[in-house]
Amino acid sequence: MRLFVSIASYCDPVLAFTLRRAVAAAADPRRLHFGVVDQSPAGTPRVAHPGGGCRLSQVRLGVEDARGPCWARAIAMSLHEGEEWFLQLDAHMDFDAGWDERLVAAARALGAPGRPLAISTYPAAFRLVQGGVVRDTLTRGVLAQVVKPGASFEAGHPVLPFQAHPVDTDAPLPAFHVGAGCLFAPGRIVQQFPYDPWLYFHGEEQALALRLYTHGWDVFHIPDLPIHHQYNEPGPDAPARPLHWDAAHDADREVDWWTRERHSRARLARLVAGKDLGVYGLGAMRTLADFAAFSGIDYRARTMGPQAYLPMRARA
Repeated sequence: MRLFVSIASYCDPVLAFTLRRAVAAAADPRRLHFGVVDQSPAGTPRVAHPGGGCRLSQVRLGVEDARGPCWARAIAMSLHEGEEWFLQLDAHMDFDAGWDERLVAAARALGAPGRPLAISTYPAAFRLVQGGVVRDTLTRGVLAQVVKPGASFEAGHPVLPFQAHPVDTDAPLPAFHVGAGCLFAPGRIVQQFPYDPWLYFHGEEQALALRLYTHGWDVFHIPDLPIHHQYNEPGPDAPARPLHWDAAHDADREVDWWTRERHSRARLARLVAGKDLGVYGLGAMRTLADFAAFSGIDYRARTMGPQAYLPMRARA
C-alpha cells in the first residue's frame, strides 16, 4: 500500500539527507510519495530527487513569503493524492531499516486502517558528526509525551509545553498528545483533519490532539519507533538552522511572526472554547470533559491534574 510523506522544510540543510535516508532505509521505496514544501532563500537549488523509484512532489517558496510551520504543513498535506497511509515529518530525520513496513505493521496491530488512530511522539534524537549519524538516545521502550514538569496554563493563552518521557515497555501506550514532526496514520486523516493554516506553531500539536480525540480517533506511542529526529542544537558539524521567527528573516515580511503567534494563540483559545471553526474544529464523539478525565488537562477550567505529567503506563 502507498505511503505519503509530508515534509515542511524551512532553510533546512538536512532536507536532502532526510529524503535520501528515508529511501535507502525503506523496505519498498517505490510505494513512497514525498510531498515537500521547501521554504528557502532565492537561488537555493531545488532538492534533488532521492531515487529508488519513489515519487517527489515539491513546492518552492521564498522565505519572505513563508507564514509559519502550520501554513507550510497545510500546503504539504494538500499534495496527498489518495495514498493509503500518511506520515508527517520534519525535514531533519533519520530512519531505521524497514521503517515503512514497521509503521504499517504497528498501525495494523492496533486495528488500523479500519480503526481511526494515529501513531506519534517526539522521536529519539540523532546528530550528524563528521558526515556520520550518531544516535544520542537509544531508547528501546516507548517515548511518551507528557506536560513538562512544573508547567501550567498562563493567563493569556492555553498553549502548554510538552516533552518525551521514556517508558520501559514493549507495548504501545495510549497517548493524549501528538508530535507534529512525526505523525503516522491512515491516509483518510488528510480529508478528515486538514491542517489548520491559521495556526502558527506553538499549540499546533494541542489543537490536532484535541481534534483527533473529540472526533473519536485514538493516538498511540509505540515501542522502538523507527524514526529519529535532529534537534536544533548547534555543533561543529551542524550549525543551528534558521527558524521562521529569526529576526533577520522576519524583517523582510509584511506581517511579523509575533503578530501571527498572537493570532494563533487566540485561535487555539477559540478551539478549546468550542467555537465553530468548521473542518478545523472539535468533533462531537467525545467532549473536552472526556479529554480532561483522560489526560488530566482541563482546558475549560485551565487546570491540570497530576496525571498530565505522567505517561499512561506510569499512572496509578
